[in-house]
Amino acid sequence: MKSSAIASVVLLLALFAAVVAGTRHQSGTHMLQYPQAKKADVVDDYFGRAIADPYRWLEDPDSPEARAWIGAENALTERYLASIPERGRIKERLTALWNYQRYSPPSREGSYYVFSRNDGLQPQSVVYKAATPAGTPEVLLDPNTFSADGTVALGGMSFSDDGRYVAYALAASGSDWLEWRVRDVAAGTELADRVRWSKFSGAAWKKDGSGFYYSRYDEPKPGAALQALNKHQKLFFHAVGTPQEQDRLVYERPDQPDWGFSADVTEDGRFLLIVQTEGTDNRNRVFLQDLSAAGSAVQPFLDAFDAAYDVVGNDGETFYVRTNKGASRYRLVAVERGKTAPPAWRLLIPEAANRSVLESVTMVNDQFVARWLQDAHSRLSIHQLDGTLVRDVALPEALGTVAELTGRRAHTEAFYAFTSYLSPTAIFRYDFAAAATSVLWKPAVAFDPSGYETVQAFYPSKDGTRIPIFLTMKKGTKRDGRNPVYLYGYGGFDIPITPGYSPATAAWLEMGGIHAVANLRGGSEYGQEWYDAGRLANKQNVFDDFIAAAEFLIREQYTSTPRLAIAGGSNGGLLVGACMTQRPDLFGAALPAVGVMDMLRYHKFTIGWAWKSDYGDPDTREGFEMNLKYSPLHNLRPGTRYPATLVTTADHDDRVVPAHSFKFAARLQEVQAGPAPVLIRIETKAGHGAGKPTDKQIEERADLFAFLVRELGMSLPR
Repeated sequence: MKSSAIASVVLLLALFAAVVAGTRHQSGTHMLQYPQAKKADVVDDYFGRAIADPYRWLEDPDSPEARAWIGAENALTERYLASIPERGRIKERLTALWNYQRYSPPSREGSYYVFSRNDGLQPQSVVYKAATPAGTPEVLLDPNTFSADGTVALGGMSFSDDGRYVAYALAASGSDWLEWRVRDVAAGTELADRVRWSKFSGAAWKKDGSGFYYSRYDEPKPGAALQALNKHQKLFFHAVGTPQEQDRLVYERPDQPDWGFSADVTEDGRFLLIVQTEGTDNRNRVFLQDLSAAGSAVQPFLDAFDAAYDVVGNDGETFYVRTNKGASRYRLVAVERGKTAPPAWRLLIPEAANRSVLESVTMVNDQFVARWLQDAHSRLSIHQLDGTLVRDVALPEALGTVAELTGRRAHTEAFYAFTSYLSPTAIFRYDFAAAATSVLWKPAVAFDPSGYETVQAFYPSKDGTRIPIFLTMKKGTKRDGRNPVYLYGYGGFDIPITPGYSPATAAWLEMGGIHAVANLRGGSEYGQEWYDAGRLANKQNVFDDFIAAAEFLIREQYTSTPRLAIAGGSNGGLLVGACMTQRPDLFGAALPAVGVMDMLRYHKFTIGWAWKSDYGDPDTREGFEMNLKYSPLHNLRPGTRYPATLVTTADHDDRVVPAHSFKFAARLQEVQAGPAPVLIRIETKAGHGAGKPTDKQIEERADLFAFLVRELGMSLPR
């Protein structure tokens, strides 16, 4: 061994020894000794106010000190979890519940039907092709062969119009970075194409199959790929069979570093659609390029940046657009090129009068298939091209979700996935000629839902707003305040939380728990107004909604504080962090996952700056004062008894960098005054959650549930 390598090992061992000599903390009969996290003298001046940031050194997850701290924290968490007798039993049951075939809806690509299937415990789902939906499948792409440990996932897939080629993206260790490759579908052979440094992008093929459009960033500096800011996105065209260095730049805006671009090509192949966004704001601009005219320039189409515009199809220069312009819950209009002022639009499907949200529109069978969200659950309807309602499509259950729908305008069939809290995702085929629905694939699972039920209730938030909540539980559950409850929420970024099956939820129900999901403001459950009511200066409404959900569950005697756990991931991790700091007395346990915890520095890493549309800009006085009020990291107070907390994050998360969770956990361990434990579980070779291998999902969920068994005082049924 080289002397420099020996010195590095000695340094790491010394640091590891230092961090384990930390603060002792009592948890029941277990004495926890938290790793020693040094406190550096780092102070920032925000508009004349000094804000200390003593754990900033944890923002570099690859420094020797940080690696030693990570190792010590993981070792502590593992020792704690290993001491819980029920952990192995929970993992065994989760493994059995996860072991069932899972399908995606097929899509017709050339002469094949293409779908994904996981046989149960495969790390990643496999993509198949077949001559018919029920035909003998052949493997097209097997992501389980991408890496030895299953941590390289399929990050995207797009087929040429004739189905000859598929462009597919690899995502390593949960990173948002994509590497696009190309495969011949019929032959199953790999082409030499490699397209790197793509992120937040699909692949949009030209009609002739000569290549595809994609978005990318400049190559980051060595070692900076997981933390450097992502700005100046550009749109390129990649010609099949050529090196990436020859890719043609299609569109960029050097004067607008925050603009992001995505591409689509109309089904007739005539127009390139370039959709421009700024951060996560749901407003956008749409630009057009006429691909039928050689040398045509990119031109504005809908560029007021005053609403959301989703082009779902076209007839020549008339475009069908789903928009919330003048309709908070969306409508479908026809817009002619050159006549884009709203008075010139032709209304096709109006905004619903019953608070339903027009969630998406797909053109199939030369008709519009509309997917609606009504009180956070799905319904489907079919309309003629003039908007006339043809029929509603009956769904298997009332309180469920149409999770995905496939089909093209020339097709006479559509496929969709349907799921609920008690029904695993099944795949259905809709035949337009017969106006009939049939089951294509329905999985068999090791869970009997007949003894359980899902009900939807509504409760008042702090300001009186009526908030929906789904409760899934055993039939006949006694409301005696003794039931363990897992309360989940998100509340942000215009994202709705709708019913969906999970093996983890099934396991929790079998453990005697109630699964609760609150549909907080900040999502899109009721359209733009619901979203606006939970962002920027209104962000506190989201926390009030979640706190009111907990109070509702306690008031109605579904549970009580010692038996109530709150959970959420990403923006939902922020939700948990904010609520447990605002009402530490209300919850028995908290599970913040990959959360945004430092609201003064969130915008300084990767794509974090793009979240200003939800969170505001902390570099302005208004944004600083607004965010400081609820920033979880900055509202932890010494001498406070916080609930039992298990923070989860991943070392390769380049969406919400792990520094958020690192600093929050270190500070929470420092100030915790009560007996409840504060632990952090740091996954390696994983990211924000997408593409996480099955075994890692099972292990993480088993650890979370084992933690709750101990901290909520649960006894597992025999």
